[in-house]
Amino acid sequence: MTIGERVAWYRRRRGLSQRVLADMVGRTEDWLNKVENNRIQLDRISVIQNLAKQLDVSIGDLLAEPTLVDNSHVGGKPTIPALRDALTSYAQLMPFSRQEPTEVQPIPQLAGRLQAVWDAYQSSRFAYVSASLPALITDLDVARRNSRADDSERALRLLASAYHAAATVLTKVGEVDLAWVAAQRGFDIAERVGEPVIWLSLARSVTHVTMSTGRHKDAAALVGQVASHVGSLPNDASAEYRSVYGTLFLTGAMAAARSDDRALTAEYLRESESAAVQLGRDANYAWTAFGPTNVKIHRVSTAMELDDVETALVVGQQVDASSLPTERQVRHSLELARAHSNRSRRDEALAILLAAEARAPEQVRHHALSRDLVVNWVRTGKSRPSSALAGLADRMNLV
Repeated sequence: MTIGERVAWYRRRRGLSQRVLADMVGRTEDWLNKVENNRIQLDRISVIQNLAKQLDVSIGDLLAEPTLVDNSHVGGKPTIPALRDALTSYAQLMPFSRQEPTEVQPIPQLAGRLQAVWDAYQSSRFAYVSASLPALITDLDVARRNSRADDSERALRLLASAYHAAATVLTKVGEVDLAWVAAQRGFDIAERVGEPVIWLSLARSVTHVTMSTGRHKDAAALVGQVASHVGSLPNDASAEYRSVYGTLFLTGAMAAARSDDRALTAEYLRESESAAVQLGRDANYAWTAFGPTNVKIHRVSTAMELDDVETALVVGQQVDASSLPTERQVRHSLELARAHSNRSRRDEALAILLAAEARAPEQVRHHALSRDLVVNWVRTGKSRPSSALAGLADRMNLV
């Protein structure tokens, strides 16, 4: 079901006429009719958020689309369901119910598994991530409870990062409620550990999940509260801390843009850019992919959220993201495709999507942006979809 179809369904459930709902969101009845019949694309989160508010539903109710990760990429191993079981296991709440293993895995081996998970995420291999995390979370929990003090502390830090990875990949595939559970678990551990980089990383994770659940103003405000709590960026900050700090403000900029707050968006981008300048280069400390190029990518994304398509196109086509992880490269490609589509350049947009799919099929096929673009092109085209578009829609299981 598309966003437009969901809007129509909730409107009818609420007993609202098209005219009344259109008036409530400050639009014309003709505009709403086109939305509900998928003749125009809803590509601004702020507009979708306003519709959700007037329909008295969460933004997730309009955006949510059941998304399954293809487990053929990991030999048929269970993916999201297994991760859900790991995050909601009663054994974590009731220690007496646990069956402790006879052997605890060494910390270096556990750290290597965590590294492989984050590497896979940044390579857009989401099936591998979601299939690997359940056992890793379980083994890290065992290690932190059954190791000597030093190893227990290290296992706890790794566990916080594993929860962060879980929250990140679950957000990517649309499981935002489950992502919230993971982010909260990770932040609880970060509070106990008290290590600044870990604490700030998990605070950013909470902020990102808050934004992904549609509470954009809350997420933008939370970034300001976190920044007030930690203070300004110290001159002697480590590269890891500087990267996490800068990425926090990139998340905040996206949240502010989706709240249609131009001033706050610009302020957060400036703060992030300042951190990137101090860092001095594109890097990947603490798996942030942070640096000047990632700031530029977010300038494009925030411009699109603020309906400044020309800025997005001009800046976006100047960005060379080739030095960044695949996930960042492809996310930028999706934004460029969105911008070209907005200007009715569907052939260019489709070519960008197909090139991105060749690099990261899981990311393109499961991301809400690309799925919405393809649905819109198929349903609003004046002729039969081209073989390239039909093939992409088929691979996305949209037709």
